[in-house]
Amino acid sequence: QVQLVESGGGLVQPGGSLRLSCAASGTIFSINNMAWYRQAPEKQRELVALITSGGRTNYADSVKGRFTISRDNAKNTVYLQMNSLKPEDTADYYCYIRAGLKDYWGQGTQVTVSS
Repeated sequence: QVQLVESGGGLVQPGGSLRLSCAASGTIFSINNMAWYRQAPEKQRELVALITSGGRTNYADSVKGRFTISRDNAKNTVYLQMNSLKPEDTADYYCYIRAGLKDYWGQGTQVTVSS
């Protein structure tokens, strides 16, 4: 079965950087959109960044100019480069893949930004 494995989360100081990775394994076909979501405690899950199969990207206003989403189709992997991190970026980050008629979610990785 398809599994999305996330990595790269951790503790970082304000202004620091992290790079999140999410690799899909198992049988998966026709991957189209790939995205990153995040959910802070007691808040709704929100879309952070999205990248289409054609490479077009969209970002939440709160991260625009600081985060960059990218994908490696040969590796079925999506990345999120996070620069100039702020305390308000603290959340659980989840990767998402739309493939055909199915949705897949990663297990989540914790990002904590504090001094």
